[in-house]
Amino acid sequence: MIIDKQTNFLYLADTLAQNYPEFYKRFEALLANCDIEFSLLPNTKDVWAVDYMPIQTDLNRFVRFVYNPSYLQSKKYLKTISDVDSICSEIGVDTIRTDIVIDGGNVTRWSNKVIMTDRVFVDNPAYERKALIAKLHELLQIDQLYFVPEQPDDFTGHSDGMIRFIDENTILINDYKQEEEWFGRAFEIAIHNIGLDYIKIPYAVYDNKSINQANGDYINYLQLENIVIVPTFNKKEDDIAVTQLEKIFTDQHIVTIDSNEVANDGGILNCISWNIKKEK
Repeated sequence: MIIDKQTNFLYLADTLAQNYPEFYKRFEALLANCDIEFSLLPNTKDVWAVDYMPIQTDLNRFVRFVYNPSYLQSKKYLKTISDVDSICSEIGVDTIRTDIVIDGGNVTRWSNKVIMTDRVFVDNPAYERKALIAKLHELLQIDQLYFVPEQPDDFTGHSDGMIRFIDENTILINDYKQEEEWFGRAFEIAIHNIGLDYIKIPYAVYDNKSINQANGDYINYLQLENIVIVPTFNKKEDDIAVTQLEKIFTDQHIVTIDSNEVANDGGILNCISWNIKKEK
């Protein structure tokens, strides 16, 4: 499995500049200042590139899951589902196709392990649980696959806004002390069962105007080969989160970008990014 820390090229949806022009200007300037190579995915219908683009498991191996999430099934949102096969063809990426329904935002990964929320079982009712797990092991070429409960009120059911890998033995998780008690207990049990060390990071979404906004979810950062780009939101927790991440990622450069525009619509930096490893 190719992990974020190994990636050296970034793709963004061509709709990002159209939908969030001011954010895109800032982001484009930041990428240029940090010497990050990037390109635009053609003919996209929404900005959440990580969700519909394939999962890179090796340098030239990409697994193409079905992007047909339950939360986009209304007439209003069906038109936002991009033609991924066409996009991959235009940028020269060959894929291994499967009938399993998974968003890329629900694949939090390290080289030999993946963490997902249990939304994957809801989205694939035709698969018996053990068969689905076995198939995911095979497709993703991993040894361990862990599951955590999806967060209440998160319509996407993604794991990338909840938990991230720091290294093979350590994960970063949101501090859910203000969440509903039942979820806090279920999440702690799941983390305990995973058996990895963990570090809690501030989670400051509770003063947002809507439960669908992600402002204050610092764990949805963008990580590439030599850099971690951290979202900020003009909240008091910004400095706390950034300082903590600077202490964690001591071997990578930490930069920040105000991400309120995209966060207002429920996604942040990892959501808008498809970062891969290219042969140099």
